[in-house]
Amino acid sequence: MHRRTLLGAAGALMASGLAGVASISPAARAAGLTPLGDARPFDFAWLKGVASNVASRPYEAHGKALPPEVAALDWDQYQAIRFKPDHTVWNDRKLQFRIGLFHLGLYYKRPVRMFEVTGGKAQELAYDPAMFDYGKSGLDGAKQPRDLGFAGFRVNSRRDNFKSDVAAFLGASYFRAVGAQGQYGLSARGLAIDTALQQREEEFPDFTDFYFEAPDPKSSTVVVYALLDSPSVAGAYRFAITPGEPLLMDIDCALYPRKAIERLGIAPCTSMYQVGENDRRMATDWRPEIHDSDGLSMHSGKGEWIWRPLTNPAKLSFNSFGDRNPLGFGLLQRDRDFDHYQDDGVFYDRRPSLWVEPKGDWGDGAVQLVQIPTVDETLDNIVAFWNPAQKLQPGQEALFGYRLYWGSKPHMQSPLATCVATRTGIGGVVGKKREYYAWRFAVDFAGGPLARLDWGKAKVEPVITLSSGRAEVKSVRPLASVRGARAMFDVVPGESLDPITVRLYLKMGDQSLSETWLYEWVPPGLEDRKV
Repeated sequence: MHRRTLLGAAGALMASGLAGVASISPAARAAGLTPLGDARPFDFAWLKGVASNVASRPYEAHGKALPPEVAALDWDQYQAIRFKPDHTVWNDRKLQFRIGLFHLGLYYKRPVRMFEVTGGKAQELAYDPAMFDYGKSGLDGAKQPRDLGFAGFRVNSRRDNFKSDVAAFLGASYFRAVGAQGQYGLSARGLAIDTALQQREEEFPDFTDFYFEAPDPKSSTVVVYALLDSPSVAGAYRFAITPGEPLLMDIDCALYPRKAIERLGIAPCTSMYQVGENDRRMATDWRPEIHDSDGLSMHSGKGEWIWRPLTNPAKLSFNSFGDRNPLGFGLLQRDRDFDHYQDDGVFYDRRPSLWVEPKGDWGDGAVQLVQIPTVDETLDNIVAFWNPAQKLQPGQEALFGYRLYWGSKPHMQSPLATCVATRTGIGGVVGKKREYYAWRFAVDFAGGPLARLDWGKAKVEPVITLSSGRAEVKSVRPLASVRGARAMFDVVPGESLDPITVRLYLKMGDQSLSETWLYEWVPPGLEDRKV
């Protein structure tokens, strides 16, 4: 399935209330849930062995064809299917979590197997029509096979009496979580393969099996395991999910390639950026800004903090930021001002940020950013991930561990001033005739040492470097509204139409005052450079 279709549907369905099923512990039996097959011993080592064994065999698409009436469900019919809350996993136990499952159909045609793990044994869950209210869907659940399977699952927490989601896994290897404001926004994936390669299509691995481990009654963390499979690789995953602000996911994965992978994406994040302060190309909507994230933040292995504002490019954009043992990266929503969005329906100002913190050394590689043109907010167009320099080979085992932070407040932030806004427009000096084309950048920094600076004595200067062209009309001045500073400068391009990489940071003497602002600007054609 195309990424955009999958994610657009997933976002709507997660908000709609679809889900369903519980496991076969004694409490699950009391809830009327049905086992499928015999229980089997289970732990993470066993799952790794399964993944390794799967990878040693030729790939076979998992799951059988759906019954015609399930495959034919349209949007309205699928939306009419409602999960019954009294059938959630652990519904009759005094635990901190409950799990429900999504029904198959519409865009979700690959069955996913679900298991409950209790006492070191995994028991598969059977499809049961008693789990769902089919409403006006026209579907007769009683006629569906018990091994039909499910599309995905959601996690609810006792923190709000199980009223709303804290996380959901639905479609391919996509999953989402909410922050303290209870909003879904951007997504993560188990793995990205060959994203934005011109010579081949992107491959979307699937989570084929999920295992829900019953937590201790007072535990604030729930653990879910997953088996991943695709034509290129199989893998075993462990997710330890802890709700809060931020919501935490500790992830460990073991990958077993079937073949060499050209572009492997570890800890991929997927988001949407249509229009914002710095990019007005698609500003056709009445709302001033429309985005789930407004920038890529990176904390390099050498300790440098970098902020890359997102854009909605006219054509696909791919950037690679080389690093060794990165300390973290993520797609953030820094702008939290409702007035900047004016959307009282989906509340983009409440969308969570997502920060990736590697565990251990990841070695050489690059944080890679893909930006795809989009004309609609339902079409996710931003992808960021870690690409290891050493390509995985068949027969290898590759282990990665990392923690995801989902929330509105940054888990880690530079002690220096951070970029809070980027604006662009025609350059030149107001009141003077423009002799040539230039493009103006106004970059606002806040916090850090800028908040304590004595501007009467301080001599702050912007440090600007360009990959081509020249910078002029440079200035920096205090900006009381953000307790920081605004740097302004013009970029005068040469005749080349190649993108220009612009780097900026503020300094005072030998002291750096801000993180590094990094931007890619594509100059217009020569005939469009009006002065």
